[in-house]
Amino acid sequence: MNGVITASESCWITPFSGLSPRAIGKLVKVLRRAGADAVRKGRPWSLPLEDRALLVVAYWRTNLTMRRLALLFGVSKSAADRIIDHLGPMFALQSRKRFANDAVLIVDGTLVPTRDHAIAERSKDYRYSTNHQVVIDADIRLVVVVGRPLAGNRNDCKAWEESGAKAAVGKTLTIADGGYPGTGLVIPYRRERGQTELRGWKEEHNKSHKQVRARVEHVFARMKTWKILRDCLLKGAGVHHAVLGIARMHNLALAG
Repeated sequence: MNGVITASESCWITPFSGLSPRAIGKLVKVLRRAGADAVRKGRPWSLPLEDRALLVVAYWRTNLTMRRLALLFGVSKSAADRIIDHLGPMFALQSRKRFANDAVLIVDGTLVPTRDHAIAERSKDYRYSTNHQVVIDADIRLVVVVGRPLAGNRNDCKAWEESGAKAAVGKTLTIADGGYPGTGLVIPYRRERGQTELRGWKEEHNKSHKQVRARVEHVFARMKTWKILRDCLLKGAGVHHAVLGIARMHNLALAG
């Protein structure tokens, strides 16, 4: 069966991946160095590595059913499933381990609606979701850390520590919203009981804080153009692999 989509024709890459052909080329080189194209026992892959990489990104980008995705790439449904299971974890963003002394980070949690109720709980929007703590560099706006997924009913204050994001960031200056009290993060000032308004300098601080912190919201908006983050059908570790992979896709797209 002949597929419709192939990475050898660059016109298919951007519509189905959101990345430029150059970015996909960089990604394929990284995957090849990681051993994604190594000879293995059993039946060889029916698609070259470039097409397999595009299949994974296209799945995350479009959230098509496996049957439709397989038809577009000219493989069986089970083959498409195996490709995603094999390559998906290799796309994962590696958390940055060192930060400059003057670095400023921003953290926030985002909810990913998930069909696997074994790892999800009803969140504030009444959907079964997982909570993902995402940390970005405030200056270059790249994702630097993604915490382990937790149930969607876990508040950000606890998820910050339990997801491993706090340990990954260490003592680096980190900005957050008002949902992180008592964490040591830089959050907006709140009115004290009986106080009608904040002092002028606190209002100015909150205003500038909000403007800077909005950058992480912009990152979430760009990441969720990969539609799998709007309704994830993957089970088990699949949602975590997808978020880590999409964080890497976001960084690639932003860096060009």
